[in-house]
Amino acid sequence: MSNTINQSNVTSSSKPTSNYSTKKKIFESVKFILLLLGAIVMLYPVMWMLSSSFKTVDKIFTEVGLWPSEITFNNYLQGWEGISGFTFSTFYLNSFIVVGLSILGNIIACSMAAYAFARLDFTFKKILFAVMLASMMVPIHVLLIPQYILFNNLNWINTYLPLVVPKFLATDAFFIFLMVQFIRGIPRELDNAARVDGCGPVQIFTRIIFPLMTPALVTTAIFTFIWTWNDFFSQFIYLSNPEKWTVTLALRGFLDTMGESMWGDMFAMSILSLIPIFVFFIAFQKLLIEGISTTGIK
Repeated sequence: MSNTINQSNVTSSSKPTSNYSTKKKIFESVKFILLLLGAIVMLYPVMWMLSSSFKTVDKIFTEVGLWPSEITFNNYLQGWEGISGFTFSTFYLNSFIVVGLSILGNIIACSMAAYAFARLDFTFKKILFAVMLASMMVPIHVLLIPQYILFNNLNWINTYLPLVVPKFLATDAFFIFLMVQFIRGIPRELDNAARVDGCGPVQIFTRIIFPLMTPALVTTAIFTFIWTWNDFFSQFIYLSNPEKWTVTLALRGFLDTMGESMWGDMFAMSILSLIPIFVFFIAFQKLLIEGISTTGIK
């Protein structure tokens, strides 16, 4: 009799567990399907552009379906020949110059500014930090005209200087804030030990803080790379000579509002323009996640 009661208790107790496991599996399956559908919706424009890059111009907007009925590589060959007498390799080189200098400027200037806010004591420190954070909320369009007048008076128009020099002046408050949060997580005992060994503020920064900031620096480099590579507005304002065009401006050059637009060439070069971003992101994905998670930004 007692054995029968025990077996019934085990059976009754196992039912809720089994029901919970079944509900959890159903919930996970539904969540996976929804995420998969969301991923397809997000990736469809890229897949359509990839498919169109292998189609002839007359079939890009008339042929239904992602798989082209006739595959051609002429769009890539013609697109790489470029526009205005310059090959697309010239535009790639220009973009890498702007991106490389922007990354270097942000890493050097923003790390120094972040170290000052996080470790040094100076007059109006809290006020200046608040002003720095407030500058993140100012739209770029508000500063466009004053900046253009300033750079025009300096004869910097149609050069890379308006795009690069501000990076060496720590104008990206987002990266300063990110690095400040990271530096605050570094124990101050390391600073004190360095002072005992005779290090000053500069040596503490260069020998102790800066080497430990690798995750935050990589995060800054990745975001700077992506934002600068995809930037069109600023480069369109300051660069007018085709010889100095970047990839984003060159892609815009394939469209002619008065004549025939080279859609196939533009789609082909757009696909090639995505490759550096994917490679850079995949190569430093681990450090990017580590940098974001250790700076307190969720």
